[in-house]
Amino acid sequence: MGWLRPAEYVGGQFLHWLEEAGELLLLFLQSVLWLIRPPFRLRLIFKQMEFVGVGSLGVTILTGAFTGGVFALQTYHGFSMFGAESLVGSTVALALTRELGPVLTSLMVTGRAGSAMAAEVGTMRVTEQVDALYVMAVNPVQYLVVPRIVASVAMLPLLTVIADFVGIVGAYMVGVGMLGINHGIFISKIMEYVEFSDISMGLAKAAFFGLILSLVGCFKGFYTSGGAEGVGRATTRAVVLGSVLILASDYVLTAIMF
Repeated sequence: MGWLRPAEYVGGQFLHWLEEAGELLLLFLQSVLWLIRPPFRLRLIFKQMEFVGVGSLGVTILTGAFTGGVFALQTYHGFSMFGAESLVGSTVALALTRELGPVLTSLMVTGRAGSAMAAEVGTMRVTEQVDALYVMAVNPVQYLVVPRIVASVAMLPLLTVIADFVGIVGAYMVGVGMLGINHGIFISKIMEYVEFSDISMGLAKAAFFGLILSLVGCFKGFYTSGGAEGVGRATTRAVVLGSVLILASDYVLTAIMF
């Protein structure tokens, strides 16, 4: 009956993914419950906001600047084939505010902060610090997970605003400074085509991506086992799963919003 083994493997993997999805949903529901129940640990929230937001500022600026510059360069060469160079600025701005800003910022923060969340919480789990919180009558979801989720949801839109602005500045420097696009036309086309709804929906995406990366990072860390090797596996899986979910949810949100 060797032909059953592939089916058993696929079925086992499906059940494992289903179990993980259930645990992730339960962790999210617990986080929502503890979010509205005292005590409110503002000190921990501000500490995580500094880690997620201020700590990711450098990589966000670099990502936004080079993304805007490269996208302006590529669109210029494409639009110049049919005399539409004036639309470079508006095209880059729309792409940044709707898609590239929130998605690339979230992926960068996932690699930096999401992995750190999984490693920190996972280390606390394998060294039994999470069990010690239970002994001290402190709920670990409220103490470890909720501050990280709140900080990520709050800081990702702010980082996205910075990435959008820096990206447009980068596109301006390449388009106007290097490629010779008229300054007035570049700015006026952005003002004409980019609406507030484009920016607000992009920021809503960023907040949702912040929820995903923090929830996945904390989830993988919270259920870590296997010592130091297990922490490494949890960190890797947190980055991979968080990135995949961000890209998949981006498609769904784009289909709904736009």
